[in-house]
Amino acid sequence: MKLNELSDKNGARKGRTRIGRGIGSGKGKTGGRGVKGQKSRSGVAVNGFEGGQMPLHMRMPKRGFNSRVDNDYAELNLIRLQSAIDAGRLDTSKTIDAAALIAARVIRREKDGVRVIGKTDLKAKLKLEVSGGSKGAIEAIEKAGGTVTIKAAKPKAGAE
Repeated sequence: MKLNELSDKNGARKGRTRIGRGIGSGKGKTGGRGVKGQKSRSGVAVNGFEGGQMPLHMRMPKRGFNSRVDNDYAELNLIRLQSAIDAGRLDTSKTIDAAALIAARVIRREKDGVRVIGKTDLKAKLKLEVSGGSKGAIEAIEKAGGTVTIKAAKPKAGAE
């Protein structure tokens, strides 16, 4: 037996039903679409239409809202910051800002600003210039003898 001679047993794969090929086929005349009406015609897309009744997605209450002025921050975890310092990618004698973090490959891009998060104990004394930070992260940096300067985030496009 050769690989090119392998095949399924007869009846293992069922052929597709050819609709609209005479009444003897069982799927002739209307082709399984019933009789008349919009759904029996071609080009119908009535998903979610409930016959004039208010559709379910419109009966449900609206929830939440998307602010046009919410900023999308690049999040910087203190653990990641400490590991970059340990690896020697960040110079703690200089002020660490978004450009320094990107150059050290700690964050990928600045987005609307950098926000420090986490509560890990830091070993290094840092001068950090970021757009914001969690209470625990700022306390951890100051406990290690460092300073955090909060600068204004970039204004979001479309916001006045």
